[in-house]
This record gives sequence, C-alpha cells and structure tokens, in this order.
Amino acid sequence: MNIRVMLADDHRMFREALGGQLRAEPDIEIVAEASTGAETLYRAGQTFPDILVLDIALPDASGIEIARQVIERHARIRIVALSGYADPLYVQEMLKAGVSAYVVKSGGTEDLLAAIRAVFAGHSYLSPEATDLLVAGSNSRGQSSAPPVTVLSGRERDVLRLLADGKRSTEIAAELGITAATVDVHRRNIRDKLGLNTTAELTRYAIREGLHSV
Repeated sequence: MNIRVMLADDHRMFREALGGQLRAEPDIEIVAEASTGAETLYRAGQTFPDILVLDIALPDASGIEIARQVIERHARIRIVALSGYADPLYVQEMLKAGVSAYVVKSGGTEDLLAAIRAVFAGHSYLSPEATDLLVAGSNSRGQSSAPPVTVLSGRERDVLRLLADGKRSTEIAAELGITAATVDVHRRNIRDKLGLNTTAELTRYAIREGLHSV
C-alpha cells in the first residue's frame, strides 16, 4: 500500500525538489501540495492524505496553528513537521500541537523518509537534530536574559503577537487601525526593550510568553 503524502511549504522550488525525491520512492505517492495555511486546510480536506509534511513557517499562518486545525478536523491525518527552525521551542510547540514527527530541513531526505514511514506505521519520530534541540532546550531552560513581557505596552504586545504570526507591517497596521510608520516605531521600541534583533528571536520570545496565537 502506498503512503499518500501531502506537502505544505511556501517555497515552490523546495516543494518541487522534495516532491521529486519522494516520488522516486516506490511506496510513496504525492497526492497534494500547498503553499499557504489556508490552502493546506482546504487541500487536506479534499484529499485526506495519510501524511501531511508541514512546514512551520507559512506566509499566512503559523504551521503550529495549522497543525492543530488539521488534527482537529481530520484526526486520521498524521503530521510530519519539516522545519528550518533550529530552535527547541519550535519542536516543543509542534509536539504540543499534536504532530507525530519533527524533522529539521538540514537533516536531509533520509530523515524525512524515515519519519514518514515511521509515522505511517503508527510510531513517532524525531530527527537527530530535533532530539539534540530538545536536549539543549532542557539544559538551557530558565537561562533567557530577555526581560518579562510586562515591559511592553499593550499596543507593543499586539504588534509583537502579529509579528510572530508572520504579518508584515502593512498587514499589522490594517488589523490594528494604525499606520505602517507607527507599526515600525513599535517594532523598534520592542527590539530596544527586549534586546532582541531578529524576527526569529522575537517569535521565540512571543511563544515563550504566550503571545503567539498557537
């Protein structure tokens, strides 16, 4: 019996390359692809794959939230998280969302194939990189030097939450009813107050502080 797989990743070139590698396997059939969270939910409901290979970073939604929604709507679909994020918090949050496996993209196709086959057989799977991340996260727990979220104003927390959801300044401005320039001011203030400079750092902080809509 073939394993029916759906790929959800916003990079078309990556999907095509990965799809070509998976199609070369005699026991795997690619039944659908998606590039956004909304498309993932729609296509999963159309095709009901055995395995959804889901990127954590989608342009319109967090992969963590999409994983939760897929599992709530279609309990039979098993999810393999495939992510470029080398951070223990992302592994933890995806596992909490109910995914059956987590594979770091740097690990190679062999890890993904092992994850797909393990999950299809009813098992869980963590790639070696993901396991190392969980161990590192456990060892470093409580060592973050970023200040508590209470240093941020209410509006700054709103902006941070939407930033962590992958929204651009113009989208945040529209949602909050402010100008994009004002959003940029809030972003600078958030970075200055927290001492965090990259979007990945801010997203990680938002998840840790419960601001991320996951």
